[in-house]
Amino acid sequence: MTLMASSIALLFPGQGSHAEGMDEPYRGHPLLERGLELLGHDPFERLAEGTRYQQPALFLVSVAAWDEWRNGDADAGADGDEEPGEAVAAAGHSLGEYAALVAAGALQFDDAVALVDERASAMADAGEQRSGGMIAMLGGESRDVRALADRLGLVVANDNAPGQLVLSGSTDALDAAEEIAREETGARARRLDVTGAFHSPLMEPAAARLRAALDKTPVSAMEIPVYCNGTAAPFVDIRAELSENLLRPVRWRETLLALRTAGVDRFVELGPGAVLTGLVKRTLAAA
Repeated sequence: MTLMASSIALLFPGQGSHAEGMDEPYRGHPLLERGLELLGHDPFERLAEGTRYQQPALFLVSVAAWDEWRNGDADAGADGDEEPGEAVAAAGHSLGEYAALVAAGALQFDDAVALVDERASAMADAGEQRSGGMIAMLGGESRDVRALADRLGLVVANDNAPGQLVLSGSTDALDAAEEIAREETGARARRLDVTGAFHSPLMEPAAARLRAALDKTPVSAMEIPVYCNGTAAPFVDIRAELSENLLRPVRWRETLLALRTAGVDRFVELGPGAVLTGLVKRTLAAA
């Protein structure tokens, strides 16, 4: 697939980009207020309690930011341009896929709020049932990090950018990886503040719950292609791929390369922080 020259891709962040006060610029926005009504509680007041609240909160901020961007009401975006322009593709990092699919017209906002709420609860419950976590490996050689993961029974949960892999798995295996990472791979290990082994087989109970919710959710054709984390290509079967993505890695580096190959050379990050902007700069120096 080749897109137009000088094309814009919308990027939506995942869990980890949340921050206290991220809702303040969007209080009163119709989509954020509608989301709070649907949830029946305010997740921004409970961010410290983890995944169950962080994911819905981040989703609401991301969609509100997108709505302002498309209406030209906000100076948003990784490229710093004041004019929003026209997006020809979108991608979201893990949770961010749901905001991307709303932006592409594939999911209705109300339905997406329900899906994100169920996803967050299912992932939190799976994390409590099956002890595990995640660890970022910063620097080092990718092949050495992957070999260490294989030896310890861990999986690569995120391929974020050159020199940035995230491993997921049991707590004991993560402890071992943290202890020997520098010596065996040259990478600096940093434990992530999450309560489960996300994007690994340990999330199967969550994936099963998400499948059931997706089976009851209407899905429309995408108005622009949304690139899937698990394939680094546009979604084909949205319901199946969203549930499968809880079990397989986020191929973010490959997704950015695929977008560039398709003709994208401008990226707009919509949501709190600039994590994805940094990954774009590391992966696509000329973007």
